[in-house]
Amino acid sequence: QVQLVESGGGLVQAGGSLRLSCTASGRTSRTYAMGWFRRAPGKEREFVATISRTGLDTNYADSVKGRFKISRDNAKNTVYLQMNSLKSEDTAVYYCAADTTPQPYSSSKSDYEHWGQGTQVTVSS
Repeated sequence: QVQLVESGGGLVQAGGSLRLSCTASGRTSRTYAMGWFRRAPGKEREFVATISRTGLDTNYADSVKGRFKISRDNAKNTVYLQMNSLKSEDTAVYYCAADTTPQPYSSSKSDYEHWGQGTQVTVSS
């Protein structure tokens, strides 16, 4: 099994920045495509960003494109989400997840088997 541990969430003013980290651990040394999702108050969990195993391919939700950037450091088993120009509507619990399917990456949460516990991001106005 794979365990995902997130860090970097917190309270930030609108227009500010945060960087989330997600570190994978477990018995397997397999590298996964990774994704970030979020669940805002009163809403369903939604796709934010994804990155392929090599880091060569990325994809973003329209709502965060140009503001967020996903990256990874496979030597550290860590995926990052740099969030800039944060808005109040970015307030949500953010989850990282590992895609265990053969595809390079996916924006569909059904393709992700392993999930982190979630980290709260609150953007104040």
